[in-house]
Amino acid sequence: MQADIDETFCRKSGGVMVLNKMKPYLLMVAIRFGMAGTYIFSMVSLNHGMSRYVFIVYRNAIAALVLAPFALFFERKTRPKMTSPVLMQIAVLGFLEPVLDQGFTYLGMNYTSASFASAIMNAVPSVTFIIAVILRLELVKIKEVQGQAKVIGTVLTLAGALLMTLYKGPVIELIWSRKMHYFGSNSSSTSSDHKWLIGTFFILIGCVAWSAFYILQSITVKKYPAELSLSSLICFMGTVQSAAVALVAERHHPSAWSICWDSRLLGPLYTGIVSSGITYYVQGLVMKDRGPVFVTAFNPLCMIIVAALGSVILAEKLHLGSIIGGIIIAVGLYSVVWGKSKDYSTVKDCEEQELPVTATETDHAKSVISGNKTHGHQQAKK
Repeated sequence: MQADIDETFCRKSGGVMVLNKMKPYLLMVAIRFGMAGTYIFSMVSLNHGMSRYVFIVYRNAIAALVLAPFALFFERKTRPKMTSPVLMQIAVLGFLEPVLDQGFTYLGMNYTSASFASAIMNAVPSVTFIIAVILRLELVKIKEVQGQAKVIGTVLTLAGALLMTLYKGPVIELIWSRKMHYFGSNSSSTSSDHKWLIGTFFILIGCVAWSAFYILQSITVKKYPAELSLSSLICFMGTVQSAAVALVAERHHPSAWSICWDSRLLGPLYTGIVSSGITYYVQGLVMKDRGPVFVTAFNPLCMIIVAALGSVILAEKLHLGSIIGGIIIAVGLYSVVWGKSKDYSTVKDCEEQELPVTATETDHAKSVISGNKTHGHQQAKK
């Protein structure tokens, strides 16, 4: 009877351990699905005439309003004291992602296209990896297999994104996309050649800003380990700063702030709750444990999901280049994540190996001290 109970307990414990190991991967995959919807809902709202400046303000304001009550309730006892350096970092985070990244990415999409922007943004893992190495937040042991895997995976990820951008190939006809039409399309999205370079430059600025955001967020979350509060504060700072930009940019168009119960409202609602609110919180959780490179390594999945959902929901054409590039990106993604998982398991093994040694040394020290005390008492009695 006792053996059956022990076996059942071991099975449950093993299942919990497997679930804990898989948790970061499942969370990041779920976030990528949510981010894929961001491209769809954002383009629908922007194509219906919504200002990109106002869109960013509403997106971050909604995220802050959604997250703030949860932060006040769940972290009322665990929220650390706010310090001036942390507040400054939060202000910089609010400028990097909501203002720079979102602002320049939407601006670059106007000069190029949404698919081009989505492909270029897959350089974020590579840029994050490089910045992390420069700042010595990420160690690369090129002689070890996991170090080589991370470097090769980063190069493959960037190569796959470039292939999807430069090579389209023949259209792959899908059964479900033949009878569907694109909702909220904009025929003016095709840009001239001289504007293409400008748009690429703007998107690259957003790419670097997003990578810097990941790096700084991984540092800030260790100093201020209250993920919900941190996420709501970042969204609030982003709202204030983007509102200042929007007031200047749309000072001659006050009607740009008007909003109705239509697709123009759906975009800010979805992106505010899912993309800015939930994503910031989940990224903070995973980043505190696995680091920024692990988080950004899942970004290419978003492009693959967008291609799949776009062909189903928006009836977008799927080209052969997109399929080949997606496969290359998947291989690079697996390589980077595998290298990070090896680093993570190595650190855990080292910690587990050190614990018994430390305990043994402590017990030995206690026995020596106890022996010395006993010997001292005996000498005193004599």
